[in-house]
Amino acid sequence: MKFAFISPAAFREDLNKKSEPVSSWPPLGILYIATVLEKEGFEVSLLDQAAKGYTIDETVKWVRKENPDVVGFSTLASSGRTAAVLSGEVKKENPEITTVFGNYYATFNTERIMQKYPWVDIIVRGEGEITTLELAKSLKDGKSLKNVLGITFREKGRVVSTPERPLIKDISVLPFPNRELLDVEYHSEVAGAITAPKGFTTVLSSRGCPFRCRFCGCQRFARGVWRARSAENTVDELSLLASMGYKQFLFVDDSFTINRKRVIEICRLMRKEKIELDWICEGRVDYCSYDVMREMVKAGCKIIYFGIESANQRILDYYNKRITPQQSVKAVETTRKAGMDAIIGSFIVGAPTETREEIENTLRFAREIPIDFPQFNILGVFPGMDIWEEFKAKGVLKEEEYWETGAWASEMSPDTLPPEEIRALIEKHFNAFLRRPRYLLREVVYTLKSLYRINIVVHNISRLDIVMNNVSTISKQRTRKKSYCT
Repeated sequence: MKFAFISPAAFREDLNKKSEPVSSWPPLGILYIATVLEKEGFEVSLLDQAAKGYTIDETVKWVRKENPDVVGFSTLASSGRTAAVLSGEVKKENPEITTVFGNYYATFNTERIMQKYPWVDIIVRGEGEITTLELAKSLKDGKSLKNVLGITFREKGRVVSTPERPLIKDISVLPFPNRELLDVEYHSEVAGAITAPKGFTTVLSSRGCPFRCRFCGCQRFARGVWRARSAENTVDELSLLASMGYKQFLFVDDSFTINRKRVIEICRLMRKEKIELDWICEGRVDYCSYDVMREMVKAGCKIIYFGIESANQRILDYYNKRITPQQSVKAVETTRKAGMDAIIGSFIVGAPTETREEIENTLRFAREIPIDFPQFNILGVFPGMDIWEEFKAKGVLKEEEYWETGAWASEMSPDTLPPEEIRALIEKHFNAFLRRPRYLLREVVYTLKSLYRINIVVHNISRLDIVMNNVSTISKQRTRKKSYCT
């Protein structure tokens, strides 16, 4: 039995118009699932539609050439509608093929998908490796799907859902994802600037998050449980990547830094094994000590993203972020002192009841805190987020209208600014951020001291027009896509 997996591109109105390939991060979630099936003797193939820049017709042609028995789609808030269109075209060409949806969009919209798109046969809810393997064996052997936990499927005109599957307790037992299933050169970008120009991939060292930020769907998807691979298992994979010629990677963990002992162990093992890879990660500002940051820097960490989110404690409390602005300042200063090459701060504005003064306070705060680059996001709400549930309870959210697209939070909250005004404020403050003489001088000094940053500058000189066009791009703050659902 053959399985073909597709990571659909983000939805746009004309999906048959040729687009430029977008090859930033590999689809790690379906890589894990495909690898598990491959190791159990199933034939698998994998297509990253965005990375290839394929149209709908080209993608259907790829499926036709692969001739699978089952085609699986990894669906996110941005790509769910693309998957719906794609699967319909695939089914139209071959009605006998089995179509399967998985990941965030499918998990949080199961009933609506099954109702709206009758050509979707099965949905894998939540964590996918064991569920998909059992599903594959049942399909191969012609057995009933009712014994496969964690799926929703059609049977004799009815939609049947089986009980939830328990989470995998020890994720170290999972095989390393077979990245050779993807014939794509990946890279990492910040505002159009390529920060990892060659030999780049992503690595997952832990799943889930114990926190419950109201703007994030990770907590519901992973049921509030954080599970980490062992330091030895993680470093074994990094050693393999180095032997394969990779040069840089990004830890896609939602909560990489929360276990101080484990982070230090990983970093020291990397140095002991002489693994010379540049890497990037996310970090929480309340889990940021000098000794941990210093170990990370010595082990090759070049860029860290901090979720600073807001300068207003009232808004941070509403988000249930469980940090303070003072902790953000201290974390950035500590990380700078530890020698990190670049620090990026992520900010979210447009929360319900957030005033113009509070929004501008956050945008000014980005200039006051010594980060290298800000990422400003307007808060969007999607199924799976606590804020989505809040809006449902208040009766201000038209679920049938927004379940596939998401919505600006400020559209649902009349006592805050509309998205257009928020966007104008962001643009104004973002330009002010970049044009500060003191900031520009500081960044020049930091760059001259960092071979990593110099290489980024050199690599992006020919892309300067692209960088400038992208540098002020504003996007919705979507349900977080890191971790194994990316």
